[in-house]
Amino acid sequence: MGGVDYNALRAQAVETGDDEAVTVNTRDLIDKILSRYAREWSTLRELIQNAADAAATRVTIRIETRPSTKVPSPQVEDPSVRLKHVLQHHTIEKWIIANDGQKFRPEDWSRLKEIAKGNPDETKIGAFGVGFYSVFSIAENPFVTSGPEALEFYWTGDALYTRRFQLGMSQSTDTTFILPMRDSTSPVPHGEDLFTLCQFLTSSMTFVGLESVELYIDDWRILHLRKTIPGLVNVDIPNNINRNTADSLMWISKVTQEAIQLEAEWMAALSWSTSVRSGRGIESAFEPAKKKLTSFFNKGLKSLGQNSEKPTDDAKRNSNTSVEDVTAICKQKTFFHVNRAIITTSVGHKLSTEFQRSRKKVPPKTTTVSFLSQSYDERTASSTDQDTMASKLFETVTPKANGNIYIGFQTSQTTGLGAHLSIPSIVPTVEREQIDLTSKHISTWNVELLRATGILARISWSLTMAKFQRQQAKLDGVKQGKALTADELQIVVPAAFWRCSKDFEILSSRGIVPYKNVRIASGNLDFLEELPVVPEPQLQAGLIKALRAGGDLTEVQTDDIVWILEKSKRTRTPAEMQQLLACLTGKARANTITKGEIRSILNVAVATDEEEGSTQVIALNQIKTFVDPNKIPPDMPVPPSTIPFKYTKTLSKFDTDALGFEELPILGWLQWLVESGNVSGQVPKKHNIETNPAFSSSVLKVLSKNWSGMKPESKTTVMHMLENRTIIPTKMGMKIPSDAYFSSVKLFDDLPVIQDLPNVKEPLLYALGVRKTLEIGVVLERLMGGSTYVDIGSSKWSHVDLIKYLVSVWADVPERDRKRLRSTPICPVEASSGKPEERFCVADLYEPNESLRRLGLPTLQWPGTYFPESREGKLLRTLGLRDAPSYTNLINIIATASRNADTSLRDYGLRYLVEKYQLKGYDASVTADVKIPFLPLQGSEDKLSTPSECYTNERTALLGFDLLKPQLHQYALQLGVRSDPPIEQCIRRLIKSPPQNKRQAREMFGYMTSRLGVISNSHVDALASAKIVPLAVGKTVSDEKSNRVRYSTPRMCFLGDGSDFAKIFDFVDFGQEANMFLLRCGSKNEPSASEIAHLLTQRPAKFLTELDVSKYMDILVQVSRAWDTLRKDKALVEAMRQAPFLLASKEVISDNANDNPEDEEEGAAKTWQLARANETIIIGDDIINYQLFKSHVLAAPQQDETLEDFYIHLGAPMLGSLIEERQKFGDFTSDQTAALKLQSIIHERARLYLHQTPKEAIRHDAKWVEKNVTVQAVRSIVVRTSLKGHEIKHTQARTATLHKEGSRAWVIYVTNNYEIWDVSQVLANLLLRRSKPGDAMMLETILRSELRSLQRKGLNIDKILRQKEREAKVAQEMHQQQLEQEQRSRMEQETSQQQMDAHRDIDSPEQDRMPGDFPQSADGKAGTIDENQESGGFLADTLKKWGFDIGRKPQNNTTNGHRLVDDDDFEDPRSFHPQPEVNRPTQQQPDQQTPTSTKPTPTPMTPQELNNELQKALRSSRPHTSSTLKSQPSVHKVEEMHTTCDVKPGMDILYAGDVSSTRVFIDQDLKTTGEDFMTANRNGLAQFASVLQDCAAVYNVPRESVHVFCDADSSTVAFNRDNSLFFNYRVFREQHLGKMLEKGSRDEPIRKWAVTMAHELAHNIEPDHNIRFHNIMGGLFANHVHPLAQTAGARPPSAGTVAAAAKPAQLPRQASSRSTSTTATKGGFAGAFKR
Repeated sequence: MGGVDYNALRAQAVETGDDEAVTVNTRDLIDKILSRYAREWSTLRELIQNAADAAATRVTIRIETRPSTKVPSPQVEDPSVRLKHVLQHHTIEKWIIANDGQKFRPEDWSRLKEIAKGNPDETKIGAFGVGFYSVFSIAENPFVTSGPEALEFYWTGDALYTRRFQLGMSQSTDTTFILPMRDSTSPVPHGEDLFTLCQFLTSSMTFVGLESVELYIDDWRILHLRKTIPGLVNVDIPNNINRNTADSLMWISKVTQEAIQLEAEWMAALSWSTSVRSGRGIESAFEPAKKKLTSFFNKGLKSLGQNSEKPTDDAKRNSNTSVEDVTAICKQKTFFHVNRAIITTSVGHKLSTEFQRSRKKVPPKTTTVSFLSQSYDERTASSTDQDTMASKLFETVTPKANGNIYIGFQTSQTTGLGAHLSIPSIVPTVEREQIDLTSKHISTWNVELLRATGILARISWSLTMAKFQRQQAKLDGVKQGKALTADELQIVVPAAFWRCSKDFEILSSRGIVPYKNVRIASGNLDFLEELPVVPEPQLQAGLIKALRAGGDLTEVQTDDIVWILEKSKRTRTPAEMQQLLACLTGKARANTITKGEIRSILNVAVATDEEEGSTQVIALNQIKTFVDPNKIPPDMPVPPSTIPFKYTKTLSKFDTDALGFEELPILGWLQWLVESGNVSGQVPKKHNIETNPAFSSSVLKVLSKNWSGMKPESKTTVMHMLENRTIIPTKMGMKIPSDAYFSSVKLFDDLPVIQDLPNVKEPLLYALGVRKTLEIGVVLERLMGGSTYVDIGSSKWSHVDLIKYLVSVWADVPERDRKRLRSTPICPVEASSGKPEERFCVADLYEPNESLRRLGLPTLQWPGTYFPESREGKLLRTLGLRDAPSYTNLINIIATASRNADTSLRDYGLRYLVEKYQLKGYDASVTADVKIPFLPLQGSEDKLSTPSECYTNERTALLGFDLLKPQLHQYALQLGVRSDPPIEQCIRRLIKSPPQNKRQAREMFGYMTSRLGVISNSHVDALASAKIVPLAVGKTVSDEKSNRVRYSTPRMCFLGDGSDFAKIFDFVDFGQEANMFLLRCGSKNEPSASEIAHLLTQRPAKFLTELDVSKYMDILVQVSRAWDTLRKDKALVEAMRQAPFLLASKEVISDNANDNPEDEEEGAAKTWQLARANETIIIGDDIINYQLFKSHVLAAPQQDETLEDFYIHLGAPMLGSLIEERQKFGDFTSDQTAALKLQSIIHERARLYLHQTPKEAIRHDAKWVEKNVTVQAVRSIVVRTSLKGHEIKHTQARTATLHKEGSRAWVIYVTNNYEIWDVSQVLANLLLRRSKPGDAMMLETILRSELRSLQRKGLNIDKILRQKEREAKVAQEMHQQQLEQEQRSRMEQETSQQQMDAHRDIDSPEQDRMPGDFPQSADGKAGTIDENQESGGFLADTLKKWGFDIGRKPQNNTTNGHRLVDDDDFEDPRSFHPQPEVNRPTQQQPDQQTPTSTKPTPTPMTPQELNNELQKALRSSRPHTSSTLKSQPSVHKVEEMHTTCDVKPGMDILYAGDVSSTRVFIDQDLKTTGEDFMTANRNGLAQFASVLQDCAAVYNVPRESVHVFCDADSSTVAFNRDNSLFFNYRVFREQHLGKMLEKGSRDEPIRKWAVTMAHELAHNIEPDHNIRFHNIMGGLFANHVHPLAQTAGARPPSAGTVAAAAKPAQLPRQASSRSTSTTATKGGFAGAFKR
């Protein structure tokens, strides 16, 4: 919605929307507020805070109880027993909280009744105005007393009310809150609950100004807290502390210190309970979520001393008090001190504004921050044991490890240090539990306050250290080098710290060095002996703790280790190396160091390693791996990048990962051994794997141990690495693995058999290539001898013997020997298959069986019976012996037999293929790859085909495909023949050779229908646009004998007979089956609306020729109903807008009818023609004017609204938009009774008329009509109607017409003899969006008929009749009340007149008046203006002094009665409005009586109210940004002026250009262009703009809000439209321009146009010329007399005269007969201001 004009939308909402007030459910609002107060005792917290804000010193809390109805009170005198009974069985009746603070002021009482109106005092904590309403969490009707007044809250439904009254003088002077409990079953707090309440009250005494808090339960005082401040001293702030906060918004100007004593006196009932509650202890009373502000207080402000004192005897005695006597009194004191800083703030304007917007108060100029802590001496003096009741009671008062933030009271946020902080000016959340750090500007304020708190904490620390330094004078005697004890360290370090500057030194392991160079040792750091660290005894010193807490003293960091290792240039010893690694791994386990930091340390660490008398340097930056002893023995040599095992033997897997070391892999270790052995001198000879059998045996043992766990790819790498290296010890020396044999090979004695390889497993040696069998070449050479039979002893070996030998050793034959056997020809073929003496590879032969012999394949020669599943048969299959020919070989055999006419072999081959189809795996073969034709076809014995080129479906022959021989159809699956060809081929053939006639089409399309399941959308796209549908030329489609055929695409054809569209579209019918195929390809049963629309835009004339007008109209209706679909096709819509295809009619009047107008209807003939949309006119909205212009326009059909909407969408205009009407009214009639009666009927009957009208057809409903439609009677109505684009005008008299007044109001003007039909016509156009003649007739019947008659006709009028009865009753009551009111008014007037007469006799004669005073009336009453006076008051006098002639405005000489008018009368815009008759009676309701109707007198404005109105009038001016301005004329009565009417002329002006930054507009009646006008009047416009801008400067209004316009001839000097000011250049040109140029002076024009501008400025806030308007205008002019005088060069009036002008005007007794909303030229400029 980027283009939406939101200003226009808002203006529309202001004009047309309904105003409704936002309502609030008070009970729900308070409940939602209370949901934010989740903390305990929120109500007490708020009331105690209110008491502190009221400067109270004492707060008394009383819980009044209600006796139990079930357990009677004990009849004993023992107070302890009675108190126990109250605690255990009574319930709370009400709470009473009283304080001795300031009494409520009036504004306090007012603020108490308003939610969210906080305390405006910036020094007070309350800001949100919701704290008091926490009382509603326990009380339904709170009661408040303060001084002599009281306020009660009570509910009426969900609305909260208050009742305020005065108390007797005997009442208490305290401020008291009485809170009756809502829940009558609330138990009295006792046990843990009572203790929690007392603990809360104790904590409330910390920072507030209270001196005493008492808690009563009935008459028992359970707790009394007293706070005393023995002394307050000012503190000197150290000079080295910067008092400014970071953003310089706050500055600490002063710091004071208070010593505070808090004394508690309580009853033993605090520790008494009826049962032990194990689930909750005292310590868990306050457990909200806490958020520490450690980012602001990370310096650590704990006291250095430790409390080791034992509890005093009094404390022990208090803690051991028997709980049997619950009234026993216990006492205890605690001491602490508060450092309070006075903060001066300096807040910028923006922050101050945002602060005030959020808190409803300005930021305080000064504020305070307090710091509460307890020193060692104060803690010792308090002497409370940890287990005593006093200790637990004071637990929240004295800070422990974590203090709390106080915003008046304790919040859930902690300080992170052993102190409480009070920040009263910090902005919290609504419930005051958290600091608000979310809002941007409030966050800035809060952060600065926290920074000021941090500065106060630093000052407090300085004060503590200064005090401690003064007490420890003996430190001056401490010498460097002396062995210090831990106690002395606790003194030396802080003293040295505070005695030095920022570069102070401390004691370290390297002596006294600057503290910045000292670190805290964590663990054993002997390997960093050069680094100074804090000695162990010194770590517990308070100074060291403070430095550590503040981040000034840290543990050893990575940078420290790197710096030492780089600086020392010393290699570490093996022990130090182990310490270094242990340190790094320890930090890694603690997650205090990153891998990157570890690597940076290892990159600079260097160590020495001694082994077997030699020294080796280890640079840890080169170490990448470590040794796993479970895989590689520690005594084996390792690469230089591997750390020796002795350094890693104690490290875990996590440690080595943290150090970045990876495990040394077997493969990498072996590769290093192999490669280093080839480089001379890199490793000792004893570690050479190829020359040292013992070392080789050790390495092979390691490999054997890890072999089973190695990955396959690693094993392969090892085999490749070692296969050509002499690593195998044999009895013949070191051999490569493939030349060595296992000891089990004993066929020959001269073989290299392995030896000296104990514990080396066989799988490793076998994988490396050590042989278990003889090499196949040796076998063939030694055993076969290269001939078929070889002598071995007394026997000969054949290929059968060789196979049997191989069977026995096959598992041990290596793969390379197996490959050699497969490629060596070792077997002969049978005699029938070839030469017996010739040898073949086993893979070239087939098993010896009969089926293979019949196929003519070479079979293996095998003596005896051959068993395929024997061991020999399985080995032969392994070597490649075939049991069947491949699919390709079999096809070749069949194809060859077919070519050679060997039908026997061909048929056997086909049978073999079918029978062995699945057994031999032929089903997995791809028949599409067969390129050799071998299959016989139907109808031809000689022609052969491949499986992919013939089919079994007989219907495929229609498309010219080959068919398989029918006898083979049952074996089609085995032969790879499909039923149908691929659909793509079918489509190509169909497109290439479409059917020639209907029979072929029926058969072909029928076959294609059977293939619909495989036809995809892409296929459909190709078929839909292909010309495959045969159509007869010159004959019907069904004629099969036609020799002339044309083709069409399926998409352009339709199925069926096409009775309606047969002559326009192509219709075919090939039978149900064939038609299904065409439907899939895009054919339809009938054309769609889109297709019809396309054809209509292309050939509309053909449509109209083939069809009659009626059918053409039906087609248009059908198309129009599909508009929602058609509109999506932008090209089609544009074509429809341009094409002349729409039916339109014109009324043609014959010549005879023109001669006789009365016979016009009979002589008119309607003709139809085709036209474009913009050439037709929709007449549904203006049937009346259509009768005037029906012979001049092309009218759209009227029978269907959908069709009319279709015409509109395509650009057809509504007739109403082309009609221009100018209305001329006669004068208002003196009697408006008939008009008012008609108005009443219209309001009444509109609801009845619209009752059953569809909502979408209604333009304005009945409620709108009642609110916005009025009826006024005039003497005559004449309307001139013209049609845009035609030089045609009609002028006629009417009895009723409709006129718009303003933005929403409509007036129906009627004459005295109005006709109901005329009223019905104009009213129907107003009520309905599109009216028809029948609508007006129906409305006429409803308006004309009596209600009872309408009821007889079936209309429901019961509601209207009941309403009339109610109205009559109300009117009678109002009439009686009016009579009584008039009688009282007459009596009061008589009494007042008598008093005035008596006073006038006593007063002196008429005194001199101040200039500008209003003249005295005839009866001496000041401030009234007689209607016969020509001037009065300051404004008239001043205008006269400045040259304005204020005379009586001429009377309007309007002739009454009806008269005809000609066209010239319409050229004057003033004639368009009815003129009011002099002294005509005010309009009234029919039931009201004129003599008794009165209007209330407006209340005069005070000077302050007038000044506010003047400022509003000046500020609200704004520019007019549109290029047009058009408005309708209007007239309405000014009620308080009695007979005065405001007339606003209509405007129709256009933007012409700019001159001197002022926008210029011209009236359309000027008959000139804006450019020509600006060129012709450039100089005059510049003079006028200059005058207006000077006037605008006088009133200080924006120059852009001043505009110039020029009209042809009107009485308008200026006008105000939506607070934009327009001034008539024509008036300036006629009256002032010539004089200015002649005299060279601008003074007179400036003075006169300034008065005009004051007039229009007053209209900014008051559109009518009433009393308020005149007051505002006079005030504007009076307030700007001096600057106007300076600008115009005139002498200003005196100060008294100006002051008198600001006096509000009084209501005149009788105003003039008429006033205008625009400044009129008649009577001069001042005439517009005359009353």
